[in-house]
Amino acid sequence: MLSFRNRAAETEASDEGFTLVELLVVLAIIALIGTLVGPRVLGYIGTAKADTAKTQLQNLANAVELYYLDTGAYPAADKGLAALTASDGAPGWNGPYLKSATGLQDPWGRAYRYEAAPGGFRIATLGRDGAEGGTGEDADLTNR
Repeated sequence: MLSFRNRAAETEASDEGFTLVELLVVLAIIALIGTLVGPRVLGYIGTAKADTAKTQLQNLANAVELYYLDTGAYPAADKGLAALTASDGAPGWNGPYLKSATGLQDPWGRAYRYEAAPGGFRIATLGRDGAEGGTGEDADLTNR
């Protein structure tokens, strides 16, 4: 009977844990899933930044229009979008038109470009690459 107990103890001890092969198979499966899912997730991040930039451009354009309604003119080119967060001395200024100056940077950390033109304005970002032109995530985005 004593030998039966020893065999039972040996059997139980050998059944505990995972073998190295089992662990390697699981790691290989996890790596395979990571290689399939990873690029898709990174693609969504890039698309999300472009979508965020489009939304911010529209919000900035609305703030510039509110500025125009209060002052009768668009912000001067030398004052730029900073006139939306702090008074630039324009008569009738009733801002701030944005809660904070952090909205004046695009999702890639660069300042939005503001151009005043007679009868209008243009707000733009150069996209991910920071250079003019481009396609996809590198495309330039404007409020028009």
